[in-house]
Amino acid sequence: MIAIVNPQFYGVHGIARYLDSFLTNLPEGYPTIYLITGDENREERSYPGVEIIHLPYSSGRLSLFTWGWQARKLIIRMYAEGKIRWVNLHFPPLIPGLLLPTHVPVVLTAHTTYFGMSGRFYSTRHFESQWNAASLATKSWMEHRIFDLTREVITLTEQGRQEVLTYGFQGPVTVIPNGADVSYFMPDDTVVKDIDVLFCGRIELRKGSRAMVELCHRLVALKHDIRICIVGYGEDEGWVKEAMGLYARNVSMTGKVSFSETQSYYNRSRVYASTSYYEGLPGTCLEAMAMRLPPVVWDFLFYRGLVNEGETGLLAAPNDFSAMAAKVLELLADPQRAEELGRNGRALLEREYNWKKLAQEVLDVFKP
Repeated sequence: MIAIVNPQFYGVHGIARYLDSFLTNLPEGYPTIYLITGDENREERSYPGVEIIHLPYSSGRLSLFTWGWQARKLIIRMYAEGKIRWVNLHFPPLIPGLLLPTHVPVVLTAHTTYFGMSGRFYSTRHFESQWNAASLATKSWMEHRIFDLTREVITLTEQGRQEVLTYGFQGPVTVIPNGADVSYFMPDDTVVKDIDVLFCGRIELRKGSRAMVELCHRLVALKHDIRICIVGYGEDEGWVKEAMGLYARNVSMTGKVSFSETQSYYNRSRVYASTSYYEGLPGTCLEAMAMRLPPVVWDFLFYRGLVNEGETGLLAAPNDFSAMAAKVLELLADPQRAEELGRNGRALLEREYNWKKLAQEVLDVFKP
């Protein structure tokens, strides 16, 4: 008997897709799960064994306080009535978590932390934080407060687990990765591969937008006829578009595309590359691997267990652009090896990252 709490269920961001996949793959016969969410951009959705409760919500901090207070009152009533025994809070955003009642047990699913998102997890600062010191101090206080209310934490990666521990959390921390819908992301071998290298994801500093430009520059210099596609949008899109203007013959940018459209770009591509410096768990990398695309990425802890060097993909030391460019071109020059890595990657996802398995692991965290 669980109440899942997050106001932003309707959207394309990672938490929305995580929750949709989790709820789609619940085992039959599990007690009713209540999803307490907002009504912004509401769509008609239903899941067996799930009751969706909408509370008025619009983007903005004030609305988050109002929404969080309404959620608090609802949770207290449902707990008193015996409808729920646990609250499963997903953050970010943080504000609703501050208003949770202290007598209702909380399992926190920490998709990210501001310690990680601000670039402070690694001793080397790979990007400048978008938040100033005062803003980060406030967010850190909020996170500490929420951890104090929490019985157990679920994180998506080993890096996420280590980030949680920096807050001094003393309870159990379970690593359960995000998954990929391998039944939806099905490769189509009849599609012409007219894209050599695919970048897919938000275009922002912590996702390595500037590093992506540097890598593209090196790839074009080394292979004059290379075809690169950048799928996504974000705060750094204008800068990247201007920088890529020199390479109009080699690089195309799609801007924002629908979730369903991304499948066609994966199908058309030979290699997936990412210069991201921070991920809760890299969703587009999971999708690419489900489509049998071999990934070439920086060697960060959040890829541990997913991109295994020489088995399911290739790794380069962060900011070693020469090595990353060489590994991308190595796969383009050796389609047989690229295909082998792609097959291994999809097999790994089918075995360890499928949502039927992961949904049960999540439910197992909630004690009977």
